[in-house]
Amino acid sequence: LQIKDLGIDGSLSSQFLTGLLFAFAKAATDQVIIAVTNLKSKPYIDLTLQVLKDFGYNIENDHYERFIINPSNETSENINYTVEGDWSGAAFLLVAGAVAGDISVKGLSEYSSQGDKAILAVLKECGAIVEVSTNNQQPSIIHVKKPTSLNPFSFDATDCPDLFPPLAALAANCEGISYIKGTNRLQGKESDRAAALTNIFGKMGIKISVEDDVMKIEGGKIESAEVNSHHDHRIVMAAAVAGLNADQVIIHDAEAINKSYPAFFED
Repeated sequence: LQIKDLGIDGSLSSQFLTGLLFAFAKAATDQVIIAVTNLKSKPYIDLTLQVLKDFGYNIENDHYERFIINPSNETSENINYTVEGDWSGAAFLLVAGAVAGDISVKGLSEYSSQGDKAILAVLKECGAIVEVSTNNQQPSIIHVKKPTSLNPFSFDATDCPDLFPPLAALAANCEGISYIKGTNRLQGKESDRAAALTNIFGKMGIKISVEDDVMKIEGGKIESAEVNSHHDHRIVMAAAVAGLNADQVIIHDAEAINKSYPAFFED
């Protein structure tokens, strides 16, 4: 494949760059350079590059502004590879432990490049009881317990926008006002997540407002409500986790979870 230079805008999503990196790593027969402007979600690119490296592909990262792909010789050797646990999905379970009880989640790597592992730092900031058990860089066991009360928090989710829904569920259960930065990353998701979160949590008695690039969430008592999923898997899980402290929450079109976590309700 003879292509010398590509240029893309990375402000909407890192997924376009990830797709190009995988495609050209496999297909390039000459050096390819991808220039990127305003790249967001850099941790996902770190994860992409790590996977490509594990499979023997040679890509140079020049300060997240240029990615230089050199042709690689395919290997016929067998590769034994363990796929990491998904911090994006696990974040909802960890928040559930912090707001409603006691939970242990297995299979997550504390050494992962996934940006969503930042959920651990937020849980600790809130006062949740968090214990991490590791063994020679093997997947960790994360144990989270509900404290007497949860403190509000401030967090910049610009590079990990998938944390917005579980963080909203966490903030709703905190005693005070929490702030999450990065709302401009939410419009291109399965729903306009800023609007969806404002809608469903408003029905649960939790006030959410958005100003500039910041979401403000006033924690309080979670009221019983009937909400719609907005056909968004992460909105379903956020409503379910927040609803653990309500008498009842009914979520319509909840089958949207099948996109990423079909066993969520069973778990």
